Amino acid sequence: MKLRKAGSGARRSDQDEAGSGARGSDQGKAGSGDDKGDQGRPEDERLSIGRSYLYGLQHILTMYGGVIAPPLIVGGAAGLNGTQIAVLVSAALFVSGAATMLQTLGLPYVGAKLPLVQGISFASVSTMVAIASGPDGLNSVFGAIIAAGAIGILITPFFSKIVRFFPPVVTGTIITVIGISLLPVTVRWAMGGDQGAADWGSMSNIGLAGFSLAVVLLVSRFVQGTLSRLSILIGIVVGTGFAFAVGKADFSDVGTGSFFALPEPFAFGAPVFQIGAIISMVVVILVIMTETTADILAVGEIVGTDVDARRVGDGLRADMIATTVAPVFGTFPASAFAQNVGLVAVTGIKSRYVVAAGGSVLLFLGLFPVLGRVVASVPLPVLGGAGIVLFGSVAASGIRTLSKVNFDGNLNLVIVAVALGFGVIPIAVPGFYSAFPEWVHVVFDSGISAASIVAVVLNIAFNVLTKGNKASPSVVTAAPPVATRHHST
Repeated sequence: MKLRKAGSGARRSDQDEAGSGARGSDQGKAGSGDDKGDQGRPEDERLSIGRSYLYGLQHILTMYGGVIAPPLIVGGAAGLNGTQIAVLVSAALFVSGAATMLQTLGLPYVGAKLPLVQGISFASVSTMVAIASGPDGLNSVFGAIIAAGAIGILITPFFSKIVRFFPPVVTGTIITVIGISLLPVTVRWAMGGDQGAADWGSMSNIGLAGFSLAVVLLVSRFVQGTLSRLSILIGIVVGTGFAFAVGKADFSDVGTGSFFALPEPFAFGAPVFQIGAIISMVVVILVIMTETTADILAVGEIVGTDVDARRVGDGLRADMIATTVAPVFGTFPASAFAQNVGLVAVTGIKSRYVVAAGGSVLLFLGLFPVLGRVVASVPLPVLGGAGIVLFGSVAASGIRTLSKVNFDGNLNLVIVAVALGFGVIPIAVPGFYSAFPEWVHVVFDSGISAASIVAVVLNIAFNVLTKGNKASPSVVTAAPPVATRHHST
């Protein structure tokens, strides 16, 4: 079963913008192996090694903060010291890199082979903090992840079948919510990242974010060719240089700690399997699988390629394998990173090999903590400025998808309205579900998973189960578009 994305015919010209000159010779090399028919897909384009690593580095700088945040938070909750938390961070980078390469390059029946960056999921942080605060600490967290990840592998064939319930009205809504849900992250980065810091929300932080944003916009507007596609990276590099010049960047920690370190299996001891912790983590895994499904469909829409149930299943399988193996190396569940979907949309670079190159950089950073410390020294306000373009473009991509949906004589407008509402609730009022049962809190506290569930359920109720549908089913759909009226005086 194929899901042909709306408007794919018109998208061909967009695909030709990136590397069209080299594609003729490179496409023959792409997709070799067990995938018949990979040739000609936009995600199979091969760029030069230099360009691949430049564009891949943009992906790493975009998601680096998101990867290191979970080990910092969970490690602190588990009472680890600085050296132990550094081990968690290195393990997170190593596993994220390996998972990204598995997802992009793939194996038989494993990996969506799309430009998806895998990283340590933030959706599991609150649950892991609760488990880590218990008597067995971090070991019970690792045991719960291994068990829940194995369950995720088992249910992937069934879970992937829901892809047929993701038409453009659903995917467009989800992509829009993905972008909206990421915008508060970039705003917090722009304010300094640490709400308890003295300079939180200071004009110096916000000004630095504005400077980085201005660089990105200027490069996008006035620079042509390859450099224009590096606008995010240029904005981050120039912004960091400016921050250093004005005393807002600190590289003093780069020389501290070990230079090279191999990941040590079960460095924190044997995992502990507790039934309560496992049940809680299974709920989290279902949320992660929902978000990853949304990201796979979103990047498929942006790239302009076919995504069917098997491809979603292969992507989820890579996700769950990485999650199950992650605790062996001392880290947490992996999932696709939505912010990097936005980077694909901004740059127009759709090659999965670019993201694979970025994955190899992540893996390398995990082996060389000193390099990771260099990247970690990029000030958060700099990332916040670049994130406005990145994350906003995800929402814009969702709106573009929704523009192709037919809203006449059906309830699609109601589906979008309600799903967007549920998606925005945890973003606008983070404590809204705090009084609900824990499983409701875990599932719906993610705007992405909440919007995904509501949009899919309403689409089934209104568009799949069509018995009893009427020509004009709702006064909402009958309402005319809002127009500006000109009154004569």
